[in-house]
Amino acid sequence: MATPSIQVTLTEAEIKLLQTLVYQECGMFFDERRAHFLEDRVRRRIKENGFDNFYHYYKLLTGSQGRTEIAALVDNLTINETSFFRNKPQLDLFHKITMEEILHRKHQRRDWSLKIWSAGCSTGQEPYTLAMLMCDALAFYNLRNPLPIETPTPKPLVPPPWKVEVLASDISYRVLRTAQEGSYSETQMEPVDYSYRLRYFDKVNDRYMIKKALKEFIHFDFHNLKTEFLPQHNDVIFCRNVMIYFDEAEQKRLINKFHRCLKPDGYLFVGHAESLFGLSDKFRMVHVNNGTAYQRIEV
Repeated sequence: MATPSIQVTLTEAEIKLLQTLVYQECGMFFDERRAHFLEDRVRRRIKENGFDNFYHYYKLLTGSQGRTEIAALVDNLTINETSFFRNKPQLDLFHKITMEEILHRKHQRRDWSLKIWSAGCSTGQEPYTLAMLMCDALAFYNLRNPLPIETPTPKPLVPPPWKVEVLASDISYRVLRTAQEGSYSETQMEPVDYSYRLRYFDKVNDRYMIKKALKEFIHFDFHNLKTEFLPQHNDVIFCRNVMIYFDEAEQKRLINKFHRCLKPDGYLFVGHAESLFGLSDKFRMVHVNNGTAYQRIEV
């Protein structure tokens, strides 16, 4: 077994082997500027597996039992930084403008289904935020556009006949388990105001638990964005701060996949430091009060 005192060193060729393996597996690209980060994380996994050299670890990765270790390595390579109500101008655009447009369009077509995909959901704050904002938008829209349908008692979060589905996916099983639990500390709850805490959370000791009624709309699942088998027929896709891990070729492929995964006139939200400029001509940019989204163009 390796001891903490052993310093595993990787050659340039070994690092390139890992860069290729990770890229082929999940599309994450580690260029020269980020190679040291990749090397550091690989050293950790080598030691945790009890090896003292790269050769034995690479044999594990590429062997018959390698899938589990590749998943663990990829998990170590993602930062998973997230928070509730992150990037408020963008969420305001989603909540007050995008949702209003989608609900109005669906109402006219008598289509009462809403489907949103949070791709790269991390520990769950984003999909829970989106679910809360969807419930609010639906309640407000229903007040102004009531339907001749009797509302059950007690009043549900989503007024009938509307049906809501939020799919939350990630490449890390570890963060998905945390997200499914839906339990958050006071520090993590800092961006959540009192009215949202009251309506959508239960306080249990020093933790805040997502209420069961909200959890029922959300389905957590493992997805690797490198694959072609991705959730279809989405009204909105949120994929924020994920494309930064990919090179330009993989970014273009991913955007084309998102285009196929969206319903006509659907919306794609990416991170504030990310852009579709120069990557795709299949979307038009929507920019309101510092919030940006991209709407699928219909030919």
